[in-house]
Amino acid sequence: MLLFVGLGNPGRQYARNRHNIGFMAVEAIARRHGFATARARFQGLASEGNIGGEKVLLLEPQTYMNESGRSVGEAARFHKIPLSDIVVFHDELDLAPAKCRIKVGGGVAGHNGLRSITAHVGNDYKRVRMGIGHPGDKSLVHGYVLNDFARSEEPWVEALCDALADNAALLVKGDDAGLQNKLHLALEAKGFGAVKRVGEKE
Repeated sequence: MLLFVGLGNPGRQYARNRHNIGFMAVEAIARRHGFATARARFQGLASEGNIGGEKVLLLEPQTYMNESGRSVGEAARFHKIPLSDIVVFHDELDLAPAKCRIKVGGGVAGHNGLRSITAHVGNDYKRVRMGIGHPGDKSLVHGYVLNDFARSEEPWVEALCDALADNAALLVKGDDAGLQNKLHLALEAKGFGAVKRVGEKE
């Protein structure tokens, strides 16, 4: 079994925040692949299904971002899922909006959700880094990630989540390069090849 974790904060007031794009990606995957309705387990919302012939557990920790590792650790221990089979979907300030990169391990780049997961299970899990752009000043980051996506951003957010859902079987197979290529082509085809962050000049 693989564990796909979306990062975000629980509650309606956070649902459309930039920080919650990980939740959005996992929910798109659940819809596309006909997963059962998520239920409360492992201090999160969990749902099981199949992608590309493999069993996958989708998890949205409900512990708030800074404690995400508690939920991930509990699910991984219960199902005896090794680090190599854990995939975490999260917002990435250091990538331009609509860009997506996949990597294993590395630093947490100030992301409290990743920091918590690393503290609870180790560092060598796979990260699907979903670019949201940077507000341009470190002092603005907190407000930026905890604000909703602007209406003008919603089309690329939806396109990126849909492309991840469409190509999730590549993630299951471990074809990260193939997945990145498919995502790039899908976003280009919809006109999101070079998205500016909110407030950025053309």
